[in-house]
Amino acid sequence: MKRFARHERFWLLALAAIFTLSAAAAHAEPRTVRLAKQYGISYLPLTIMQEKKLLESEGKKLGLDLKTEWVRFTGGPPMNEALVSGNLDFASGGVGPLVTIWARTQKNLKVKGVASLNSMPLYLNTIKPEIKTIKDFTDKDRIALPAVRVSIQAVVLQMAAEQTFGKGQEHKLDPLTVSLSHPDGFAQMMSGKSEISAHLTSAPYQYEELADKRVHKVLDSFQVLGGPHTFNIVYATSKFYNENPKIIKAFISALGEAMKEIKDDPAAAAALWVKADRSKIPVAEAERIIKLPENKWTMTPERTMVFADYMSRVGMIPVKPTSWKDMFFDTIHNLPGS
Repeated sequence: MKRFARHERFWLLALAAIFTLSAAAAHAEPRTVRLAKQYGISYLPLTIMQEKKLLESEGKKLGLDLKTEWVRFTGGPPMNEALVSGNLDFASGGVGPLVTIWARTQKNLKVKGVASLNSMPLYLNTIKPEIKTIKDFTDKDRIALPAVRVSIQAVVLQMAAEQTFGKGQEHKLDPLTVSLSHPDGFAQMMSGKSEISAHLTSAPYQYEELADKRVHKVLDSFQVLGGPHTFNIVYATSKFYNENPKIIKAFISALGEAMKEIKDDPAAAAALWVKADRSKIPVAEAERIIKLPENKWTMTPERTMVFADYMSRVGMIPVKPTSWKDMFFDTIHNLPGS
């Protein structure tokens, strides 16, 4: 009996050792962080982070072994769905999608912005010479943008319609809008054979379009908003933010490093982006876009409350923030946001 007892103790100790080693091995496995971005040079800071593995590097400084999984979306709504369903850790998109998901998750996920990616204008371009202002669009015209009614481009168009046609007329041009990715909207308008006669888009597509003599600008979002405004924002759920302070710290550090690299060497940043996105734009043109004074690479939110005020007033969101800080985590509350 003693011999069996000794054998039993031996196997129990052996099993305990196996479980301990398995747990240690599991703990040693890299933590996968799932991030998303969309199309265009406005996501340049994230592209630099991805290509140079900056999040992984900053994570190591904090004792984290991180892997990243990058996903690309064509618009904010499907990205928001992925974040809400738990399939993303960091989403990125325009101010409109952020304001929307912030307002609609106040009682559960409490999604907030982690940081801004830039402040950049959005252009409404057309290939039809007779369209000088938004008053000139007819029922035969179609305006391409990433997502009807809810994308930042759609919200800008609604704000412009209200300013032009009067209160209560913010949706006057909505029936003319069509949901298309930036590349598809660009291709269809430039073909000259599509029903798409105008495109409300972002860099680099808006600049590519204007390089063609057939195209002219009808409107830009800086005019509508009364000055420079944030275009893209990175956001996450409060649960992820609160449970992963080191990952958040590593992310902010990595994003700051990406911003610094853009400012210190825009030519290198342009070359990296062209290669990573397989863009047909010459590197020199990408560099020119990056360096344009109207395009600022900053983590500071600008005029986000202008969007929120409008969206609340017309009933697009159920609750209105009292300050831009309501919509962003306290990591960047020290910045001069608006």
